[in-house]
Amino acid sequence: MTSVPEATAARGTGPSTTGQAWARPEPGGSPADSTASSTAALTSLQLLRQLDSGPRGLVDSRAEERLVRFGENTVPMWRVASWPRRFVQSLRDPFTAVLLCLGLVSAAVSAWGTAGVILSLVVVSCVLRASGEHRADRSMAGLRELVASTATVLRRADEDREPWAREIPVGQLVPGDVIRLSPGDLVPADVRLLRANGLTVHQAPLTGESAPVAKYPVDAPAPEHGGSDGVFEQPQLCFQGSSVASGSGTAVVVATGARTRFAAAHTGPGRRGAGAFDKSVHGISWILIRFMLLTPPLVLMANAALRGRGLETLPFAVAVAVGLTPEMLPVVVTTVLARRASRLAREHGVIVKRLPALHDLGTLDVLCLDKTGTLTQDRPVLDRAIDARGRPDPQVLRWAALHAWWTLQLSDLPAPDSLDEAILDAVDEDELLRHEGVAVIPFDPVRRLATAVVRSPGGLGTRTLVVKGAAEDVLQRCALDDDERTRLLGLAADLADGGLRLLAIATAERPARRRDYTPADERGLSFSGFVGLRDSLAPTASEALAVLADRGVSVKILTGDHPGTAARACRDLGLHPGEVLTADRIEHLGDSELAEVSRRTTVFARCTPEHKARIVTALRAGGHTIGFLGDGINDVPALRAADAGICPRNAVDIARESADVVLADKDLTAIGHAISAGRHSSSIIADYLRITLSSNLGNVIAMLAAGILMPFLPMLPAQVLVQNLCFDGAQLAFAYDRPAPTALRRPSALRPREFLRFIAGFGLLNSLADLATFGALALALHAGPDVDGGSQAAFHAGWFTENLLTQSIVMLLLRTGRRSPGLSRSLTRRRSPVLWAASALGVIGIVLPQSPLGPPLAMSGLPPAYYVLLAAVLTLYAAALAAAKHRYHDHQADQ
Repeated sequence: MTSVPEATAARGTGPSTTGQAWARPEPGGSPADSTASSTAALTSLQLLRQLDSGPRGLVDSRAEERLVRFGENTVPMWRVASWPRRFVQSLRDPFTAVLLCLGLVSAAVSAWGTAGVILSLVVVSCVLRASGEHRADRSMAGLRELVASTATVLRRADEDREPWAREIPVGQLVPGDVIRLSPGDLVPADVRLLRANGLTVHQAPLTGESAPVAKYPVDAPAPEHGGSDGVFEQPQLCFQGSSVASGSGTAVVVATGARTRFAAAHTGPGRRGAGAFDKSVHGISWILIRFMLLTPPLVLMANAALRGRGLETLPFAVAVAVGLTPEMLPVVVTTVLARRASRLAREHGVIVKRLPALHDLGTLDVLCLDKTGTLTQDRPVLDRAIDARGRPDPQVLRWAALHAWWTLQLSDLPAPDSLDEAILDAVDEDELLRHEGVAVIPFDPVRRLATAVVRSPGGLGTRTLVVKGAAEDVLQRCALDDDERTRLLGLAADLADGGLRLLAIATAERPARRRDYTPADERGLSFSGFVGLRDSLAPTASEALAVLADRGVSVKILTGDHPGTAARACRDLGLHPGEVLTADRIEHLGDSELAEVSRRTTVFARCTPEHKARIVTALRAGGHTIGFLGDGINDVPALRAADAGICPRNAVDIARESADVVLADKDLTAIGHAISAGRHSSSIIADYLRITLSSNLGNVIAMLAAGILMPFLPMLPAQVLVQNLCFDGAQLAFAYDRPAPTALRRPSALRPREFLRFIAGFGLLNSLADLATFGALALALHAGPDVDGGSQAAFHAGWFTENLLTQSIVMLLLRTGRRSPGLSRSLTRRRSPVLWAASALGVIGIVLPQSPLGPPLAMSGLPPAYYVLLAAVLTLYAAALAAAKHRYHDHQADQ
């Protein structure tokens, strides 16, 4: 056991200085950083005096005063947005804001029908999005829990009473409390160790290091450790969020609540900037806004200059601008994402907290993750047991197992550590029972080894010391010459570089005796060999990596572990690690250099939280869409820096709050399902945008040309409204569409420039079909320069029919599918909602002008000759559309 002096700390005679150690952070530093540095800079006795406490703990009355002064030991939680707040936030979506402005402009020019439809779409979109995200908030609320529920604390009723240990809620801990730590306990606050007995702590949620870290008291001012991660290397400090792996200890609380390192993550850098979806939507929105701002003035000026029309054309100009807008986009996007998110939660336990993040998952081309718990399980397995010459030796394994078994039995530990458990799983238990345990010299983090004393069968009068621990420390105690010791250390280094966790085994025969065995007996040992353990691979990892690679997602490992360990796990899973980039090299790279190096690097080792965030940011700057999977406090900066932050359900609370997507388990298979759902959603949204924008642009170009060339308006505002309503209703079917399997093969990003080229090309093709229809109408109606009212009604009816039929064809042919799509292939998608919607749209286009609703809308019947000419135009249009799409896919494949 290691401890600090047991002298009772002297009480301060002046005003209490309790809390001053952490009350004034250094300039530019967080309170948590200041607490850790000031705590490490004091001896244990100085710290107890500053805390106005002592090894016997606080008096109840003083603890109550401090609870009032410092508040409860709870981590600040982010406030959950209410449903009305979510609704208002939805209005900030660019397309929703555009629609809202158009609705208000329509109302200003007394186009009440158009205004009512547009504003209704705005309300529906905001309700759907707010409801989906509020539902995710409620699901997250069910996952929130305290870091620990109770703690064992030493308290006294008054100064003269003896302290007694009691269990109190973690929230009632205050600075100066003395607590006890046992195996399996969660560290309830930031503490400084006063005593420890073989204490090791899991700090993976804080640092990413998968192996337990030895902790012991140091009764001297600690040297300065550079960087925010250096405080975790202080052996005398334990932090909230970590857990006790083995041993026990007594510690004094130095920081609670918002002053802990755990809470500091909540007040760290805010959420990243716009994600991939938000950037794409913003880019496309501004393109549309420019077109819409330009269109009404052009319509007004052209009609005034060429036809002498005035403000009477303003409603038509507004209708043209509305016609360019994909009114259903917010509804379609929200419905698609909400349906896929609901299905993910129902079938795979994946909670999507921010709906656009599901689209970002679909556009991922790089997934960054830690290896522990994803590629590997949180337990090692035996890889080999070898002698001093590197040859397999079962006797080395037997000695290691005897040590693990009797250390567990005689030390009265609740369970073996993970390394001992892996060793015990590899041997027959009957072999262990043939030996009798005599004594144990427990593990000491300074010696870095432990010893089991056993009596072998027939070994009367002698005892065998079995020593197991770190290679350097065991070899130092063996009877070896310098050359042999150097050779064995080199062998150990090679094995460690190959990704093995190495334990050295040595033995010694000693005469039986009654007095205790001590570390002084660990001298003159006979070296037996090494036991190598490797990380146990996650059973689904190999298959999941293959699926991700097939879908164009490259995986990068960002870990705090040893480079060899990380590279070994990758090789075992068939993932080529290449050259491992370590933290010391990252420190010397500028942002542009890091972006270039990160692009070709697979494994990053010894990473701090800052390194992980820098790597993610550098990859995003290189044009990649990044997902990051993490579960600890050390992962929070990277979760916030990624396009899509992902964490498992059992992650620390701050990681869940920072993530966009929460998995039922830390399993790559679940991420594969989420990416598939995102790809489906992205494909549907991209299909909708391509079809709608190209069709709308073609119609607008035709409207502008007809408005200039013809002596009357080519379509009345009421007709434009009805046409848009029909098309909008049909477009809602995209929210329920099933994309082709090819949608899963590669990321489907919404790139504004690519979209602009697409809609410009196919929009011009659509406008040519419209202009050809004008010629067909002229032939069918025999219309000259002077057109009477009946011919105008027929013209409106003919163009109305052609518009809906061309939009039906576009809906079928421009959907994502095979490289050589055709109408027949589109029709073969079984029970496709888009097929039914497009068919209904075409029927309405033919029937509505002939129905009783035609005359009120200023439309009349058409001669049969028009339908013959229209069929020819549409056939040529469909053939040109299919050929253009085939060429477009060829061009995309060549890139």
